[in-house]
Amino acid sequence: MNGILPLWKPKGMTSHDCVIAIRKKFGLKKVGHTGTLDPEVEGVLPICIGQATKIVPYLTDTKKTYIAQVKLGVATETEDSHGATIEKSRVVNFPSKQSIENVLQLFRGEITQVPPMYSAVKVNGKKLYEYARANEQVERPQRKVVIYQLTHIDNTDHKDSFKIKAICSKGTYIRTLCVDIGKKLGYPAHMSHLVRTETGIIKQEETVTFEAIDESVELANQEKLLLPISKGLSHLEHINVDENTKKRVLYGQKLSKPDNVTKSNPFVIMFDNQVLAIYQIHPENPYLIKPIRVFKE
Repeated sequence: MNGILPLWKPKGMTSHDCVIAIRKKFGLKKVGHTGTLDPEVEGVLPICIGQATKIVPYLTDTKKTYIAQVKLGVATETEDSHGATIEKSRVVNFPSKQSIENVLQLFRGEITQVPPMYSAVKVNGKKLYEYARANEQVERPQRKVVIYQLTHIDNTDHKDSFKIKAICSKGTYIRTLCVDIGKKLGYPAHMSHLVRTETGIIKQEETVTFEAIDESVELANQEKLLLPISKGLSHLEHINVDENTKKRVLYGQKLSKPDNVTKSNPFVIMFDNQVLAIYQIHPENPYLIKPIRVFKE
């Protein structure tokens, strides 16, 4: 079995829990996920199976889309609803739509974030949440991330919170984004709810649940749930080759650089809708290309 399982990760499971469960259900060892989701968060979690595990870093590096709820008036130690309250302030005048829009404008494009203490970012070989649990202070590294789109979703039934939709780069902490938006609005804040609705071009509508997976396993047609490997590489340029070149690619040979490689580096080598390999321009010879990943037939 080779392909991408577009899993809808349920609440209560870590991303690694999902990998272990799929390994057992499918009876396979080569299984990997493509971007951690916190246990209390549900959403799109593509699981790579078989040869598709070779594209994990490329699919992990794609844009992600989230729907988050920003709750004003309460800050927590974890920056979400599961941590202890560390600051409170009554929301007397809820910000207007224009005020929210003005603040969101400040967070579009490249921004700098400081990862939350309760995160897996490592400092001096130790994860930040380990420092937090030991009540130790440590300087957190700043990181650059990109917010491609950030929009306000109106939900008038909440008097102290509002929803946002964020399309962002790998490594973005939506919890921190919610906290920082709250600060700009003049209130302590935290992320009270989060759902990931897209990873790359894999959308919520395409996902399958564990219930659907169990049914497919019983019917022995689980391969029908898989998306092709090419779906996870759609953000890279695709170059089609002839049959003679196909053989050279599968042998992992260096090739002359095609004239039509212009949009991305690395890029995907294809033959008859089949992904053969991921190549890059040779770092020492710009007239050659060399393989990074080769996929067996």
